[in-house]
Amino acid sequence: MAINLQGDKAEQSFRVRCAECLDGGEKMEECLKKKEMAPTTKPVKQNQPDEPTKENDSEESDDSEKKFQSQLQSESWKAKHEAGSELALAYELFIVTENVKWSDVAGLGGAKEALREAVILPIKSPHLFTGRRTPWGGVLLFGAPGTGKTYLARAVATEARGSTFSVSSSDLMSKWLGASRKLMMNLFRLAREHKPSIIFIDDIDLLCGSGDKAEFLAQMQDVRNANEGILVLGATSIPWTLDPAIRKRFAKRIYIPLPEECARSIMFKRMLGSARNTLTESDFATLGQKTEGYSGADISCIVRDAMMQPLRMVQSATHFKRVRGSVWNMPSQVVDDLWTPCSPEDPDCVEMTWMDIQDDKLQEPVVSMSHMLMCLSKAKPTVNEQDLEQFKKFMEDFGQEG
Repeated sequence: MAINLQGDKAEQSFRVRCAECLDGGEKMEECLKKKEMAPTTKPVKQNQPDEPTKENDSEESDDSEKKFQSQLQSESWKAKHEAGSELALAYELFIVTENVKWSDVAGLGGAKEALREAVILPIKSPHLFTGRRTPWGGVLLFGAPGTGKTYLARAVATEARGSTFSVSSSDLMSKWLGASRKLMMNLFRLAREHKPSIIFIDDIDLLCGSGDKAEFLAQMQDVRNANEGILVLGATSIPWTLDPAIRKRFAKRIYIPLPEECARSIMFKRMLGSARNTLTESDFATLGQKTEGYSGADISCIVRDAMMQPLRMVQSATHFKRVRGSVWNMPSQVVDDLWTPCSPEDPDCVEMTWMDIQDDKLQEPVVSMSHMLMCLSKAKPTVNEQDLEQFKKFMEDFGQEG
């Protein structure tokens, strides 16, 4: 669970609240420890002169003492749990600053435009939404897994420059009766205190399928009626499991499709990052053509596997040669005593293994197009045609294409 608070005043007030919560929890734990460590004294029963001593007196006192200790622990746990559910968000939330821009999201032009209208514009220019022109209270992002729904929400948090509460459905669910309801109430209360704010809930379908759906519906209805500068942004990979009441709260439903060919080429290039490679622009275009039906997560797995190929070459190599290159932690410094794997037929080769080389003198080979194609031949997409048909049908019935 994460929070992005904009403004020094909001951040300071939240930090003070978290500190108070933590202090209260620590004091409660110390009190419980003292009670556990305190020596227990058994009551001594004085026998009357005419009353005979009973052999089961000690057993009765032991039973009563165990019963009292059990009741005390139960009451202490109950108080601690009630306080914990009241302050659980303070323990689990932490302040982060998202730094994902619209330009970092490849493709999805329609989804970006819809989110600018539904999220960015009401927060940046609230004076434009007066009278019967009101902003959306809930926006749902739905699509196949790995298409960038969460990444797109991070970009929204950066561009909106408001207070952003990012949670997963599991953060708001508890097996204890009433705890989930309190967590949800505290989340929306914090959002109201730091408005304008965005609440992003990932895997919203899990939350809506739990027994606390009524509280979520009530909070969403309050947000919709009050029009108080709070937007709930939900994401799901199985939108057809949402009932009509949930769809009503998320009036704006945007479909996040699989990346197009151009977007896939850009993803390959960006995911390689600063890794040494020999790929050209035509190579990236070829990879984009060959990955039809692959999601962004699938492409990420292919690139990660391809970047491991040079390391596998290092592990299996039996011959190395000296090369000239930059020091790994000082790119501006060039040395001549680095070692890289080579063929046994190379005239400069030396028979050794990577274990015989000094740690900072080992240079891995560059990532090549052959590495990419080899990893692509072994990788399969996680989404099939039947899954895409379900998303398209839901989009045609209830959604909007992104």
